[in-house]
Amino acid sequence: MSNQAITYLVGACAGVFGLAIFCLLVVVPAITAYRRPLERVAVVVLSLYVLAALVGVGIIAGAFVVVEWPRVF
Repeated sequence: MSNQAITYLVGACAGVFGLAIFCLLVVVPAITAYRRPLERVAVVVLSLYVLAALVGVGIIAGAFVVVEWPRVF
């Protein structure tokens, strides 16, 4: 197994486990807090919005590290 394959495997596992933990800690309690189906759909949509915002912040932080890495080190 090459180093690149190991990197892809670790990244894929981190993504899957991160999404599973997000669903377990954010989406499931939010869904169980409401009874009506429309409220539950709204909670899922808003949770996906929060997930997209968190992913966006992570991408921006990662891009900042990539751009500034040569200057710092």
